[in-house]
Amino acid sequence: MAASAWSVTNAIKERMGNAEINFDTDTFKVVLLASTSNIADTSDDATAVTNELSTANGYTAGGTTVTPTWTRSTGTCTFDISDPTWTASGGSIVARFAAIYDTTPTPDRVVAWCTLDSTPADVTTTTGNTLTIQISASGVFSLA
Repeated sequence: MAASAWSVTNAIKERMGNAEINFDTDTFKVVLLASTSNIADTSDDATAVTNELSTANGYTAGGTTVTPTWTRSTGTCTFDISDPTWTASGGSIVARFAAIYDTTPTPDRVVAWCTLDSTPADVTTTTGNTLTIQISASGVFSLA
C-alpha cells in the first residue's frame, strides 16, 4: 500500500529530549484509526485521539504490539518497528490512519502517525486478506 511517511508528533520530540521515553525498552503498539480521527502532529496523550477502530473483523482495539529497533550507519541513527499485520475475517477492516503509541507511560503517548493511502482515502481490507503496514527502508524516523 502507498502509505504516507510517518509524521513524528511534536510532543514526542520534547519527550525524547527530556528522557521521558525509552525507545529500547518501552512497549510500542500500532493502532488503526477511522477517517474521522483527530490524529495530528499535535497529538500527545493517546487517550485523546479519537475513533480507533473497534474490535471487529480481525482487528482488536488497542492495536498490535510491534518490535522496535535502532540501527546506526555513518552518523545517522534510525528508529524502526516490525511491520504490523492484521488479517480481515468476518468482514472488512476499513481504516484511514495508523498511529504508533508508547504504552509504557501513563497515559499512552502518540509517537508518530501516517495516512494509510497517500490520496488520502480509506483502505479496505476484505475478508481473507491481510493488511500489512510496510515500514519503509528509512524506518519511522532518523536522527543525524
